[in-house]
Amino acid sequence: MQLAADQLDAHLASKLGALYVVYGDETLLVNEAVDAIRARARQQGFDERESHTVERGFDWSHLLAGSREISLFGGRRLIELRIPGGKPGRDGGEALAALADHLSADVMAVVILPRLDAATQKSAWFSALSQGGVAVRVDSVELAQLPRWIAARLQRHGFTLPTGDAGRALTEFLVARVEGNLLAAHQEIEKLALLCPPGPLDPDTVEQAVLNVARYSVFKLGEAVLGGDVARLRRMLDGLQAEGVAPVLVHWTLADDIRAWLRIRQGLDAGQALPALLRANRIWGVKEKLLERALPRLRTPDLERLLRLAAQCDLAVKGLRPDSLPRAPWEALQVLALSMLDALWPTPPSARQGRRLVLHPAL
Repeated sequence: MQLAADQLDAHLASKLGALYVVYGDETLLVNEAVDAIRARARQQGFDERESHTVERGFDWSHLLAGSREISLFGGRRLIELRIPGGKPGRDGGEALAALADHLSADVMAVVILPRLDAATQKSAWFSALSQGGVAVRVDSVELAQLPRWIAARLQRHGFTLPTGDAGRALTEFLVARVEGNLLAAHQEIEKLALLCPPGPLDPDTVEQAVLNVARYSVFKLGEAVLGGDVARLRRMLDGLQAEGVAPVLVHWTLADDIRAWLRIRQGLDAGQALPALLRANRIWGVKEKLLERALPRLRTPDLERLLRLAAQCDLAVKGLRPDSLPRAPWEALQVLALSMLDALWPTPPSARQGRRLVLHPAL
């Protein structure tokens, strides 16, 4: 049985299974899902709890033996098994399949995994777990979903956002401060609950209380470029620099996106199918949807100029002097990133913030 994380509470209210698999990379949401299962199990008399983490040399036979034993004290036991790498190996896969088939009546199991790729979800051991129990998929909260997620969390504490533009501005402020760090967002909301009484939130109070705890991922830069969001792109670059991320990693990510776009453009011009091209270039999720909308504006000459610009940027991040870009690595990266955005959005909407950069004429 497969469930999304937001369906778990309704499921637990109606019944409790003997085996659960919780998988996803969002630590906060995974922990909350496991906490909900644990609390429901405690209500059903599973008072004993044992926890295991799979590391090198883990004894799978000990786990299996324990899952089939009756407690010495006559109680019901909850066994939690964390597999941080998401790959149990051959012995582990066989043990997990056996676990799904031979749980003692007084034993309940929860297997906790990171996000799994499609191939792993089709593996024999994961299929055995999901068919023998309940698999709970915990999806990450993407940027577009974050305002609604924050508003729902605030509502849990009895807070209400101001109406109109003031409410949107406050939500945007909170999103900008916690982007990429959902656990920190949860902590900041909990802190507001301690500092402020329930009711309407005062923007000034929120601004003073909430820290800038955003964590930016280099792999999200392409989303900002494809979405045409200049303000977010600049904020991410500044944040990555402040966090001490190596410029060479940022450059590799941007250059890899350019190469992928060029391969897709050339493939489409040659008559290849877009879904196959997206899979071959490892583009999925939010980036896939954004790229599909941007494709009509992607022209081969612009992409080739961007690739030459990326080569110049490569010199800057390696400490050399490029011909057409600033020598400072982060300044060169900003020119490259904004030039990528400019190639996609040659006539930006009037609402777009920030200055556009035109591709260097010499490139």
